[in-house]
Amino acid sequence: MSAYLVLLLAVLSRILPHAFHAVGWNFTAIGGGLLFFGSRMSGSKRAAWMLASALVVLMATDYYLTVFAYGYIFHASAYLVTWFWYAAVCLLGMGILNKPSVLRVVAGVLASATSFFLLSNFMVWAGVAMYPRSIAGLSACYVAGLPFYRNDLVSTALTAGALFGLPVLAARIAESLHATHNNQAA
Repeated sequence: MSAYLVLLLAVLSRILPHAFHAVGWNFTAIGGGLLFFGSRMSGSKRAAWMLASALVVLMATDYYLTVFAYGYIFHASAYLVTWFWYAAVCLLGMGILNKPSVLRVVAGVLASATSFFLLSNFMVWAGVAMYPRSIAGLSACYVAGLPFYRNDLVSTALTAGALFGLPVLAARIAESLHATHNNQAA
């Protein structure tokens, strides 16, 4: 259940800035949310169902944003790499974050944000006549994407840090309070 609530918050983090006309330059909970969602798929007999349902929700979000927020015609082929990336990040979360540690969360954050930056900018360079088809054009595309990468990296780190770190912190506080209570009772 918590995985689906996180997915809902991640989707809302993409939609709400457009609803309030305050676009956040790629500051969303998608990367961290997908890492968390994937970690909850691990060991689940329903992992395939969970992955499919997450993809359907994210595909619908992409459709909504493209048509209604951006006012463009929706072409599913333009999103295939993005949809593959959603699945890959869920599987990454399932693989490395089934037993989270600080190092694993940091690795997941870096892998998800960096892979999205590399893939999405390459697809913009390859698919849109915005940049010359040369190494210089590809470099210019990546340089133009750096502010988005920075924000995605920070938002993914904050989201994943909160989702994986706060439960650990709460458990340690509860243990400390329990230990303190037991010491005072003795």
